[in-house]
Amino acid sequence: MLKLSQLSHVLLAALMSISFAKTVNAQPTEKLTVVVNGIHHQKGEICLRVYASEQGFPMSNSSGSQSACVKITGTSVKKEFSGLKPGTYAVAVVDDQNGDRKLNKDFFGIPKEGFGISRNPIVSIQTGSPKFRDASFVVNKDTTVNIIIKYSLDS
Repeated sequence: MLKLSQLSHVLLAALMSISFAKTVNAQPTEKLTVVVNGIHHQKGEICLRVYASEQGFPMSNSSGSQSACVKITGTSVKKEFSGLKPGTYAVAVVDDQNGDRKLNKDFFGIPKEGFGISRNPIVSIQTGSPKFRDASFVVNKDTTVNIIIKYSLDS
């Protein structure tokens, strides 16, 4: 029969093995830093949305893994997103001047506010909105993405 002190050691060892098992099975999470450059003014916010798939990219305000808006304080802003699983992502950015947290467009669908997409693809009347595959990148450690705000379509 086990003595009380031996029983406590057995229980302690069992609890430690359970806690180590949870640590081993935990999903790793990564950090994504998005730097937005080329801001033309000092009013409004830069709103960013991180997409983990093509669903809703780049226009949906309800799709996406994470989103945030950052007050404009200079010609560039930086936002960190943490807790992302390793994988493929894309980022869409809006220079939100009127506070509605969406990209406003004119009658023809041309943006009236600044916008940006990860990997800075060409956006023109001919190309239309970029596809997820053209804007996506892999996050597998601490990753930094630079996006340049555009205030008009590319020629």
